[in-house]
Amino acid sequence: MIVDLLKPEFDELIEAKDWVALKDILNDVPAVDVAKLLEELEAEVAIVIFRLLKKQKAADVFTFLSSGKGMELLDMFTAQQLSDVMSNLEPDERVALMEELPGNLTQRVMNSMEVEDRKQVQKLLGYPEESVGRLMTPRYVKIRRDWTIQRGMDNIRRFGQSAETVNVIYVVDEEEHLIDDLRLNQLILADPEAPISSLMDESFEALSAFDDQEDAVKMLSKYDRVAMPVVDSDGILVGIVTVDDIIDVAEEETTEDMQLMAGMDVLDDYYSQTTIFEMIKKRIGWLAFLFVGQLFTTTAMGAYESVIANAVFLSLFIPMIISTGGNSGTQAATLIIRALSTDDIDMNEWLKVLGRELLSGLILGLIMAVIGFFVIIGWGYMTSDTLTQELILSAVVVGLSLIGVVLWGNLSGSMLPFALSKMGLDPAVTSAPFVSTLSDVTGIIIYFSIAIALLEGIVL
Repeated sequence: MIVDLLKPEFDELIEAKDWVALKDILNDVPAVDVAKLLEELEAEVAIVIFRLLKKQKAADVFTFLSSGKGMELLDMFTAQQLSDVMSNLEPDERVALMEELPGNLTQRVMNSMEVEDRKQVQKLLGYPEESVGRLMTPRYVKIRRDWTIQRGMDNIRRFGQSAETVNVIYVVDEEEHLIDDLRLNQLILADPEAPISSLMDESFEALSAFDDQEDAVKMLSKYDRVAMPVVDSDGILVGIVTVDDIIDVAEEETTEDMQLMAGMDVLDDYYSQTTIFEMIKKRIGWLAFLFVGQLFTTTAMGAYESVIANAVFLSLFIPMIISTGGNSGTQAATLIIRALSTDDIDMNEWLKVLGRELLSGLILGLIMAVIGFFVIIGWGYMTSDTLTQELILSAVVVGLSLIGVVLWGNLSGSMLPFALSKMGLDPAVTSAPFVSTLSDVTGIIIYFSIAIALLEGIVL
């Protein structure tokens, strides 16, 4: 990485306090890499380096800083620095910052903004949390259908500098209702004297300002767009959402899902910025819940205490059985959660999923049963050099149990996301540990039920 190459020289210039050379280097380094360098510095040094940056570069660097480091610097900014940074941030970036600020900094930051910028932020903050309205920017270029293409191009030149993107131009009517969107290349290649309406087909896709941010991720991905228009409940164009913002949302959503599936609460910040105490608080709830859940496994084992006492060898295969069921359930849950989150399947298709997982679970179970049977036979033969009736029956019990636990793991792992969604919960909380705990209990019951049925009167 460029950061690793720059760091020795960067540290050397700081040590020598050669601010002139440092300024020349920093303004040629990508903003994301400058932010990475600042993250590793003490706040007192980082603020000095930050002051060497040009205004727009400083704002870009600030957007890449972690929330912890960003707040450290904000607290040390002069009034002018604060004003410079806030004026050069995009509206959606200002909103994202305001959402994270503690109360003591919020008013100071708001007061540092220009009146128009403050009104924009207040308007965007009026939309629900996690909504597209919080994510959009009001910086876009719009044109009218009755204009000539030449007039439209003049308008783009006039307002394009302040727009977040000019790849897509939006057509609105007299009441500001969105009626179409056009790609810039359509305008460039058209006859300058032709009307804008000659390029229109009045076919477009738009997001509602009240949609969830995840909907924006899906829409931009589905239609392969660099930006999507955002309208209010009356169809009036109020902003746009761009792909760079969506990438950040997609990353956050994926991180949240992974943390939930790991059996913990979602972290409020990056791992490196989370304190140990906060980390413990996020993990202990699920850890304690799953520990208590394992008591059901102990209870199930206790119910078969007499069986284990008469056939101790059965206990040797318990880890193999329950771990296979847990793995099967985790696979199924992960596949279904991901399919639901990408709209590959919807909530009404649970019956179709049930049929697929029933068939795939049965086939997987049969394959595992064959593998399990021969593994037990081979293991027993290597340890005793003989094939006893007890060994063969044990292999049969293990094989049949594997069919049962894999089938049950598939069904429970695939259906739990649907059940949780119906209850209004995030399907991602069908975490791997949760499915494994459920599979442990049922695996014990399936295993010993089959063992009793086959070994009664022979071994037991």
